[in-house]
Amino acid sequence: MKHLYFLLLLAIIGCKISKPEYDIVFTNGTIVDGLGNPRFIGDVAIIGDKIVLITKDKINPSKSDTVIDIQGKIISPGFIDSHAHIQTTIHEYPQPENFLRQGITTICASLHSGDQPYPIDAYAKSLKVAPNVAFFSGLNWTRKKVIGLENRPATNEELDSMKYYVEQSMKQGALGFSVGQIYVPGLYSSTEEIIELSKVAAKYHGIYITHMRNEGSGLLSSIRETIRIAKEAKMPAQINHFKAAGVEQFGFASKGLEIVDSARRAGIDITVDVYPYTAANTYSYILFPPWALDGGTAELAKRLRDAKLRKQIEAEMKDIILKDETGEDLWRIQFNSIPSDTSFNGKTLEDYVKAHGYKNNLDGGILAIIDLELKGGFLAIYHEMDEQDVIHILKYPYSMIETDGDLVNPEKSIFPHPRSFGSFPRVIAHYVRELKVLTLEEAIKKMTSMPANQIKQVDRGKISEGAFADLIIFDENKLQDKATYTNSQQYAEGIEQMLINGEFVIKDSKLTHKTPGQWIRR
Repeated sequence: MKHLYFLLLLAIIGCKISKPEYDIVFTNGTIVDGLGNPRFIGDVAIIGDKIVLITKDKINPSKSDTVIDIQGKIISPGFIDSHAHIQTTIHEYPQPENFLRQGITTICASLHSGDQPYPIDAYAKSLKVAPNVAFFSGLNWTRKKVIGLENRPATNEELDSMKYYVEQSMKQGALGFSVGQIYVPGLYSSTEEIIELSKVAAKYHGIYITHMRNEGSGLLSSIRETIRIAKEAKMPAQINHFKAAGVEQFGFASKGLEIVDSARRAGIDITVDVYPYTAANTYSYILFPPWALDGGTAELAKRLRDAKLRKQIEAEMKDIILKDETGEDLWRIQFNSIPSDTSFNGKTLEDYVKAHGYKNNLDGGILAIIDLELKGGFLAIYHEMDEQDVIHILKYPYSMIETDGDLVNPEKSIFPHPRSFGSFPRVIAHYVRELKVLTLEEAIKKMTSMPANQIKQVDRGKISEGAFADLIIFDENKLQDKATYTNSQQYAEGIEQMLINGEFVIKDSKLTHKTPGQWIRR
């Protein structure tokens, strides 16, 4: 009997054990597919980095290595951030937790003011990071490399040199051409110069992405400029962080979107994106007239020593602040970072002028801003938008979501804008769940398939057989942004599972520290 048992055991051991059919199965989940279709209950099976089966029937658990029951939870495509500031520093943050905790699986570095990696392909291939990343050719980097910070038109030879860098960046895998027309030196570029550079990117089927020349009193003319560039360069356009900035422009978003709509009816492919907050975040030098910044801080200092020029600079700053920015209220400028006095990080310009003996009015605020600029400037949150405008943009059928966020090191003293921690969950928590501005299906479409299609990545941003397994699981009643303007370094809560290219980056609400992110190239 023992001999028979031994032979039977050997036979069992010797039998070829069949491999499970799937690597991962999520069962009993509420599937929101990213395409805007109504949710449904079903199972999703994954092999490697791809979704291979979506079914309303139950998949036999024995067919998968890993089975996770997500009954009562949403399973959706991972979110795609249309614009964040990661372009040259993402290698320092292989686990960018402030983005991952929002459910973001792909980050687009559609740079404006910053530099771009060059060569793009060499930098991108070197990365070992959790999220997928995408890069763009940038106007500001290109112009600075060829011309510097000078306020003048490009010569023909310089324009040819800039075209060369745009073309090389596109050949290296850039998804398009990105401009920051409010920032030095991009603000010195004429519309015609931008059109010529955009045409180079258009040859490679790139898209045009812009931080427009003016988002305040010049909003409507800036939208028309964007439309002209897209039309003449024959390429799709996307307006990053669309807004009506400045207290005098409250309510203007609808007028801007009417112009976008008219362009779409004329056959121009133009879209917008938005972050769900009423405050912007940018550098102090945008409060100065562009001509005063020609040549950088040293030249600005020289001009300020000239009494006549200083008077003109102060007058134009007042005009900018009143018409395009925060108006007379000094509390509306809240510092992220003042390198010359970090004790005021998170505090306001009103706090600063009171503490340093300036008059507590706009004239005193301008004097403080000038003094701070000469000491290295500052980065600030500008409370300059209206909530109803944000709602109007969110409801617009051709709007997507972005963070406009930064990679954040919690150990540093910078006081980040809450959008870096909470943008995507805030849309769902505040605008879907609380205000019912959007349905969950509508919101997720704006976060997934719409941005994926915009960058021509048709195998991402949707739950579809054959698509990449970039997936998140969450309870729609518990997903919540936590960051506020007074306590901004707070991770969002509620992302329970996250797969990027079929690998767990978040499992049971904890980071796995895996780095499966891919370079998303043209």
